[in-house]
Amino acid sequence: MAEQAARRGALAGVVDVCTAAVAALPVGGAGLSAMSRTAASHPLCSTDDISRQLEELQLTLGEGPCVEAFARGSAVLTPDLLTVELQDHWAVFADAALEAGARAVFSLPLQMGAISPGVLDLYADTPTVLDTEELADALAFADLATLLLLDARIDETGAPTDGPVPHRGFEDLGAYRAEIDQATGMLTVQLGVGMEEAFVRLRAHAYAQGRQLADVAADVVARRFRFPPDAEPDQAEEAT
Repeated sequence: MAEQAARRGALAGVVDVCTAAVAALPVGGAGLSAMSRTAASHPLCSTDDISRQLEELQLTLGEGPCVEAFARGSAVLTPDLLTVELQDHWAVFADAALEAGARAVFSLPLQMGAISPGVLDLYADTPTVLDTEELADALAFADLATLLLLDARIDETGAPTDGPVPHRGFEDLGAYRAEIDQATGMLTVQLGVGMEEAFVRLRAHAYAQGRQLADVAADVVARRFRFPPDAEPDQAEEAT
């Protein structure tokens, strides 16, 4: 991790944890999302395009091992997404993740006492089982990510090592979540529903249109389209 941070010319951050985890474990990529029970979750970093897609998919769909790991407060290990049980359990996510290029996904909640700021996701492109030592290492990476994420000195996450995913500082991530929250609030007025239902409708539209949640939220906030009160999730109207 120190070597990765030195190459970036920055303090060690969660992106370095993700990079180190990929180097140490039998996985193809890693991603980390900040999560909250009271506000919209948002991706912090990813090491490649597949891990970026996995983070965005789970945020948009509201299902998957990352979401479940956060809700349960324990690791969710999925050695093979093609198993019948997982296909039934995460009907939409499993197919989308397989299409993105993931075959196994391991989600580890970040926890310190009662604080749970997010989840570390690891994926492999072939069926994979983590042995006892590898799982212990993965949990150690999650613990380290928790410490770094909660460290007040960390003011940026840096850029991933392999791919064009832009780095976001925590200030930018606050704006990212704020725009989703603002769009959700606007939908409560447009649709005459509560915040939870409005967020579900926003996510459903993003998935139906094959777009990222943040992009749809930006269009709602900019009033480029709106949801009629009686519209289906994929029937937003473009503003004239």
